[in-house]
Amino acid sequence: MHCAGCAGSVRRAIEVLPGVDSASVDVGGGRALVRGDGLDPDEIAERITASGFPAAPDEVEEDPHELRSRLEREDLRHRNGWRRRAVAAISCWIPMEVLHWSAHALGHPTWLDVGLAVAGTGVLAFVGGGFYRSAFEAAKRGTSNMDTLISIGATTAWIFSVLVLVGRGRGVLEGQPTYFAEMAALLGLISLGHWLEARASAGAGAAIRELLDLQPELALRRREDGDFEEVPSSMLVSGDVVRIHPGERVPIDGRVIEGRSALDESVLTGESLPVDRSVGDPVIAGAINTTGSLIVEATVAGRGSTLARIARMVEEARSSRADIQRVADRVSAVFVPVVVAIALVTLGVWSIAGDPATGAISMVTVLIIACPCALGIATPLAVVVATGHAARRGILVRDAASLERAGRARRVVFDKTGTLTTGRPSVVGTEIEGGRSAVELLSIAASVEQASEHPLAKAIVAAARDRGARIRAVDDFEALPGRGVRGTVEGRTVEVLRSETASCEVIVAGEPWGRIDLADRPRPDAKAAVAALRELGLEISMLSGDRRSRALEVAEAVGIDAADVEADADPDRKRTVIAAHGSGTVMVGDGINDAAALAGAEVGLAMASGTTVAIESAGIVVPGDRTTSIPETVRIARMALSTIRQNLFLAFAYNASMIPVAALGLLGVHGPLIAAGAMALSDLSVVGNALRLRRRFRRGEAGVPADPGSGQAPATSGTGQASVA
Repeated sequence: MHCAGCAGSVRRAIEVLPGVDSASVDVGGGRALVRGDGLDPDEIAERITASGFPAAPDEVEEDPHELRSRLEREDLRHRNGWRRRAVAAISCWIPMEVLHWSAHALGHPTWLDVGLAVAGTGVLAFVGGGFYRSAFEAAKRGTSNMDTLISIGATTAWIFSVLVLVGRGRGVLEGQPTYFAEMAALLGLISLGHWLEARASAGAGAAIRELLDLQPELALRRREDGDFEEVPSSMLVSGDVVRIHPGERVPIDGRVIEGRSALDESVLTGESLPVDRSVGDPVIAGAINTTGSLIVEATVAGRGSTLARIARMVEEARSSRADIQRVADRVSAVFVPVVVAIALVTLGVWSIAGDPATGAISMVTVLIIACPCALGIATPLAVVVATGHAARRGILVRDAASLERAGRARRVVFDKTGTLTTGRPSVVGTEIEGGRSAVELLSIAASVEQASEHPLAKAIVAAARDRGARIRAVDDFEALPGRGVRGTVEGRTVEVLRSETASCEVIVAGEPWGRIDLADRPRPDAKAAVAALRELGLEISMLSGDRRSRALEVAEAVGIDAADVEADADPDRKRTVIAAHGSGTVMVGDGINDAAALAGAEVGLAMASGTTVAIESAGIVVPGDRTTSIPETVRIARMALSTIRQNLFLAFAYNASMIPVAALGLLGVHGPLIAAGAMALSDLSVVGNALRLRRRFRRGEAGVPADPGSGQAPATSGTGQASVA
């Protein structure tokens, strides 16, 4: 397989089999995932093979790190294949265009014409092979696609050009041009589009690799004699006992059988605050052990950890969104057979009328004029303009499909932590005892907490500094795993004890001084972003892995109705909810726990301040410090989608309108040259329409802020974050 049309063909071949509920196909990975009852893998493989794509069953559950290596190889192979074709065709096209016009100016010397023919034949053989295979497979299934159009156009241009060269040698067709250079341009531009599509698809593979890197390759497993030995984490089975030192990642899902510590599970659960874990509590692979040492008993095999499951979910979601059938393919499925029929009828009627020469030229004219070359730039030009403007606003759009789908969005689903909130705890209030001030309370607490690496400690120290509190030296510092910290400040014993509600009790020399409350604050512009999305007619909801009470607090603060909030959602639940929403859904997230939902949503939109996995799983990345970029993205996408539709119409309009004229022979012997002019006119129309979109962006129309440098200030720090992402 090498394009979205191939994936769609495989999927349709599978779905006709009895018992199949659904099928998803990954172009880059060359894999199909089939769900249903009573399925026979051999029968499915035979059906796929019969449709033109050799297949075999794959029922082996891979080791996570083997999966990582395979995905890397497959993405590289698919991406590099189209890159080689695009580079080869475009590198030949540019000098061929120079030779073409030089030959015309010099009276078509034979050596120049032969040089063009050799170069054009080489491009057709090397680059055209993929298009021919796709067109042939479509023909075997009784249909056609975009590659059918490209194949017919390229072949017709080559055959006609060869006939022109032969005719010139015999003193005929002297006034006819050749189309070798145009053929190379056509193949090069379309190959470039496939390469960009493959690069976008590779992003999901990178997300899976980043996920799998979070599960340590090695683990300390206890032997029968009680000592510990290093083994690959993939070899762990349920019942194995492992040791996890402070600062290490948890290698396996399990439960604590000895020790106590605070674990940072934020990248997996979305909960911004570390959670205490002691004997009997569950732990998940990929979490960071922050303080104490733990002895954990595995409850699953190494290949069945939460991280491995999330990686498989992302891969499945990647497959499910790979088989998008482009508008051009749907149009060409009808357009191509009609054009071929018209061309054959044209030749037949003129031959019956006794003028086969006019019939041949008219047939060639019909085939050339019907090839909508502007299709190769109709979508990319609008996308380049829109994504260029978005980039200047700090918004990174990965591919045309994401932009198109964002323009059709009807619903936005927000994650909470790190998306609507800042993603880190901060002091939100204090309760004082003994007539002291809040500054005194923060000063004594921060003096002890300055020696701790706990996120709550950092928040207290930051709050003390913001308020100008004095932070004194601490002696005899001691971390109390799962409880807090203790130390001596100016001769007094100070304890800062943490509760389950993210508050800290401060006790000085045995006397309670007060309480410090901490929470993850909503982003300053989150409420404005939600309101702007509602003005665009979009439905808004929240999908969080945090506890419901905290989710409702944030929802109320940013203007989301309680009825539209779902909390305590693990990664699998998030993916299921997004799938249930169906088309028109934008998922906004920032963490590993959002990766499967981001990949499975029609549009995944990640905050640039989030994890690499979330960013790679998403189709669009917005500045991490500007939530209002989300409604901006929707407005930009809607304007781009409108322009794309106009461009697709223009790509066909000139050509299709001239088909009857060409078939009737009204263009005469210069018909192919006029056909080339019509193609050029449609190209210019598409270019002009794309430039009109650029002018609209520069003027700041439709609520989209103007480009920085055209009268408005640039987005604060946004572009830098998007570029890094």
